[in-house]
Amino acid sequence: MASAVTPTTDHFRGEDFATLLDETLGRDAGFDGSVVRGRIVRLTDEFAIVDVGLKSEGRVSLREFAPPGVSPDVKPGDVVELYVERYEDRDGSIVLSREKARREEAWTSLEKAFEANQRVNGTIYGRVKGGFTVDLGGAMAFLPGSQVDIRPVRDVGPLMGVPQPFQILKMDRARGNIVVSRRAVLEETRAEQRSELIQGLTEGMILDGVVKNITDYGAFVDLGGVDGLLHVTDIAWKRINHPSEALQIGQPVRVQVIRFNSDTQRISLGMKQLEADPWENVALKYPPGARYSGRVTNITDYGAFVELEPGVEGLVHVSEMSWTKKNVHPGKIVATSQEVDVMVLDVDSTKRRISLGLKQVQRNPWEQFAEENKVGAVVEGEIRNITEFGLFVGLSADIDGMVHMSDLSWEETGEEAMKNYEKGQVVKAKVLDVDVEKERISLGIKQLQEDPAADVLISVQKGAIVTCTVTAIQSNGIEVKVDDVLTGFIRRAELARDKAEQRPERFAVGERVDAKVVSVDRAARKLALTIKGREVEEDKQAISDYGSSDSGASLGDILGAAIRRRNTDA
Repeated sequence: MASAVTPTTDHFRGEDFATLLDETLGRDAGFDGSVVRGRIVRLTDEFAIVDVGLKSEGRVSLREFAPPGVSPDVKPGDVVELYVERYEDRDGSIVLSREKARREEAWTSLEKAFEANQRVNGTIYGRVKGGFTVDLGGAMAFLPGSQVDIRPVRDVGPLMGVPQPFQILKMDRARGNIVVSRRAVLEETRAEQRSELIQGLTEGMILDGVVKNITDYGAFVDLGGVDGLLHVTDIAWKRINHPSEALQIGQPVRVQVIRFNSDTQRISLGMKQLEADPWENVALKYPPGARYSGRVTNITDYGAFVELEPGVEGLVHVSEMSWTKKNVHPGKIVATSQEVDVMVLDVDSTKRRISLGLKQVQRNPWEQFAEENKVGAVVEGEIRNITEFGLFVGLSADIDGMVHMSDLSWEETGEEAMKNYEKGQVVKAKVLDVDVEKERISLGIKQLQEDPAADVLISVQKGAIVTCTVTAIQSNGIEVKVDDVLTGFIRRAELARDKAEQRPERFAVGERVDAKVVSVDRAARKLALTIKGREVEEDKQAISDYGSSDSGASLGDILGAAIRRRNTDA
């Protein structure tokens, strides 16, 4: 039987050869991926040659020893920790990495801090989609935008490149992901500050804060862990319509604690309380009757507010804005920010109110008219309006005078006379009366002529017998005229002594009758007359003249004698 080399012998020879080869070449896969310490032997233009105690020297890029743009601060003899990427490459050199060594070292330290829930220090160095990159001593982490600060940050520039603490939220070494939060650190610090601040907070304290948010009714101020409300009325002594006129988000402010409720932990703040109260001695500075210049700050339906000095405002009521413009919105008289002259009418320091007048600094047009036009003066103007009771005549740009319908004509009635006038017509009139307080001017057109009944009114007295001419028949009496100029009226009951004869229809227009004057209305130019009274008076006179109670003569005899005598005299 032929002899042969057994496979076992060849196999052992092969293993021994491989072992010897590995020892000769220095291959040891156990070094790959590990961190070793080495000493820099020399430097080239691009690499640092490092002795890590192995059979071959390794090399590290100089760029890994310094940030971009900065010269590496290394020299031969320095001992550094390095990460073994490959034990030996195709050129027989050991490939090392300083950056990966720092990263491995950082990951180990970060894992311990994450397990212990401890803060870590890092530096924000870059911006990525949705957030920022943070260098945690060699390990790169992601900082979401929502975790940068407690409130939105418009400018992250001041935070870039500044070492600061972070809280690790999530770690995944297999994927190389680390998520950190700066906000968690701030909230924890804020809670500690809040507790300290609340314990020592008292009313009247002066604190520094930062405007956190602005609303229509005020601003919320961050006092360092706790927020306080700065109401719009407590920002400044002067009027502020919206907090944004004086404050902006992020603005540092100094405030005073006005009220503090320890149960609800609500804090009311004030800024104006740190300044002098402009209302002190305001009564001495603004006495009633004094004139000042101010700026219109606000206009309402009931008036306008005028600022006399910062923090001191007065109200010009709508009734004190114009002598002539009534029921007009204040916005049609003044405008916001307009400079105006006003007069102080009243000061109430307790209620912080000053009443001002705008019209008082101007001359009263009614007084001016009264001074320039005495009663009896003749004026001329355009008819601006016609009403059911008279005419309104423009006397100037602002004031009117009224001609009552009874003062239009001596001859015609008011309704008839008003038909002779129309709007826009220019007329002359006489000033009858001027009432400055009631702002009324009474005019008369008929007064431009003499009253044709003036002489008759002087001569006619109560009780006199006058001859009248019937001008109109009415159901309740008859209208008459005396001497064709003076109007009179005889009521139905006064038409005759006998009730059967008290019938207006038994008279005719144009008929002449004798009547007795009952009363004289000289202002209205009217007479009240009676025929019945005349007849009764004639009866009495006849009895007095022709008979007596014991003469035995009848009333008919006496009246007959009186009539015959009167006819004879006639």
